[in-house]
Amino acid sequence: MTTSTLPNSKQQLILAVLMVCSLLIWLDNTVLSTTLETLADPARGLNASPAELQWATGSYTLAFATLMFTAGALGDRFGHRTVLATGLVVFAASSVWAAFAGDAGQLIAARAAMGVGSALIMPGNMAILMWTFTGPARSTAIAISSTSAGVGMAVGPVLAGVLLDHFWWGSVFLVNVPVVILALIGIVLLVPDFRSPVVRPLDPAGMLLSTSGLAALAYGLIRSGQVAAWGRTDVWAPIVVGLILLAVFVRVELRSKMPSFDPRLLAQRAFGGGNAALGLLLFAISAITFYNAFYLQGARGYTPIEAGLAGLPTALGAILGAPVGARLVRRWSLRLVAVPALTVAALTMGAYGLFGLSTPLVLIEVLLLVQGLSIGMVLGPVTAALINTLPLERAGAGSAVTNTVRQTGSVIGIAVGGTIMSIVYRGAIEPSLHAVPGPARDQARVSAEQARHVATTSHLPALGHAADDAFIHAMHVGAIWIMLIALFGAAVLLLALRAVRGPEPAQGDVPTTDVAAPRTGADARLVREGDDVGAR
Repeated sequence: MTTSTLPNSKQQLILAVLMVCSLLIWLDNTVLSTTLETLADPARGLNASPAELQWATGSYTLAFATLMFTAGALGDRFGHRTVLATGLVVFAASSVWAAFAGDAGQLIAARAAMGVGSALIMPGNMAILMWTFTGPARSTAIAISSTSAGVGMAVGPVLAGVLLDHFWWGSVFLVNVPVVILALIGIVLLVPDFRSPVVRPLDPAGMLLSTSGLAALAYGLIRSGQVAAWGRTDVWAPIVVGLILLAVFVRVELRSKMPSFDPRLLAQRAFGGGNAALGLLLFAISAITFYNAFYLQGARGYTPIEAGLAGLPTALGAILGAPVGARLVRRWSLRLVAVPALTVAALTMGAYGLFGLSTPLVLIEVLLLVQGLSIGMVLGPVTAALINTLPLERAGAGSAVTNTVRQTGSVIGIAVGGTIMSIVYRGAIEPSLHAVPGPARDQARVSAEQARHVATTSHLPALGHAADDAFIHAMHVGAIWIMLIALFGAAVLLLALRAVRGPEPAQGDVPTTDVAAPRTGADARLVREGDDVGAR
C-alpha cells in the first residue's frame, strides 16, 4: 500500500461517493425514529409492542457496535473497497427484507442484517478516505465528510414523513435501494482497491463474546419492561450472563497481542473517561429520541411529516454546534467548552419532564435547537481531542474503541429508556382499565398506542385520554432519569478532561464525530505500520 497520488478531481469524486455511503447510514438511523409510531399502530403498521420496537432499533445498533471493529480486519485481508461494496449489498438486500416484513420479528431480524451492512460500510468508508487524502487535504476531507451526519439527521425525518403520508411504512426502507445503487456505481468506477500490508486477525472469539454479551444484557433489560419485575429468572439471568460474557470479552482482548478492541486504552484517564462520557451522552440521546417519536406523533397527534419537520431544529443545531464548539475550544480549554455544553444537553433532556399535551410547539422547537447545539459542541471537539491524546500509531485502535463505546451506549440507552417507559406507563394506566373488557384490557396495558387503538375500536374515549396521560407521566419519569445519567456523563467528563486541550489550529486537526485526522506529515509512517486510522 502506498499513499494516494490520485489527481485532485478524482479525489473529490471519491469523497462524494464516500459521503453518499455515510449519508445512507445516517438516513436510516433517523428515518426509523419517525416510523416507530406507525409501526406500533395495529392498523397502519405491524402492531409492534414497545419491546419489539426497542429491538427493531437496538438490533441494528447491536450488530453495528459489535462487528465494526472486526470489519476493519476484513478490509485488511480482502481489500477495503471489496468490504465496503459488500456492506452496501447487504444493506440494500436487508432493506428490502425490512420493507416487506410480515411481522415485528421479521423486521427485527432485517434490522440486525442492516446493522451488519453498516458495520461493513463504516470502516471501509473511513479507510478509503484516509488513503485517498494526505496532509492538510485529509483534515478538510474529514470535515466535509462529517457533514453527512448532519444532513442525514435533517433530511431523514422529513423524508420519512413524506413517504409515510403517501405510501405504506415499508417505503422508508426501500428508499435505501436507489442510494445503494448510486454508491455502488461510484465505487466501481472511481474507488481503487487497497489493503494494509499488515493483516490483523479477525478475532472471532471477541466478536462472539461482545455480540452475545450485549444481546443478553439488552434482552434482560427489555424483558424487565415487559413483565415489570426484576426478580424473575428471565430478567436477571440474561443480565448476569451478559455482564459475565462482556467481562470475559475484555479479558480475552487484554490477553491478545493484536486486539480488535483494545481495553487498555480505556485505562487512560483522559481517553477512558472521555469515552465513558460520550457513551453516556449517546445513551441519553438514544433514549430521549425514542421518547420524542411517540410524544410528537402519538400523544400530540402530529402527522409523520409534521413530526419530521418538528425535529429539524435538533439536526440544524448539531450541524452548527460542531464548528462553534471547535472555535471555542481554540480560544478556551476543551473542558470549559464541553462540560457546560454536556450539562446543558442534559438539562434539555430533563425538560421533557415539563412537556404536556398542550405545550406550545415554539417552546419545544427552541429546546430542541439548544439541545442540538450543545450536543454538537460536545461530540466533535471531544472526539478529536481524545484521539489526539494517543500516540499516532494507536489512533486506529482508539477510533475503534470510541465508535464501539458510542454504539454500545446507544444499545443500552434504547433498552433502559424503553423499559422505564413501559414500566411506568403500565402502572399509570392500570387504574383506568377496570371498566375495560378482558382482552382489550391486556392490549391497552402493552402501550399507549395499543390503548388508543382499543379506545377507538371500542368507543371508549376516556381510555384514549387516560392512555395519553399515562404516557406523559411515563415520559416525565424517564426524562428525569435520562437527565441524571447525562449529568453523570458531564461529571465524568469534568474529571477526564482536567489536563486535556482541544487540537491546536496549527496541527490542522478538524473535529469530527467519527475520527480525528492524524497529524500532518505522518502519512509515510501510517503506511509503514499498516495502520488504517479510523477503519476499525
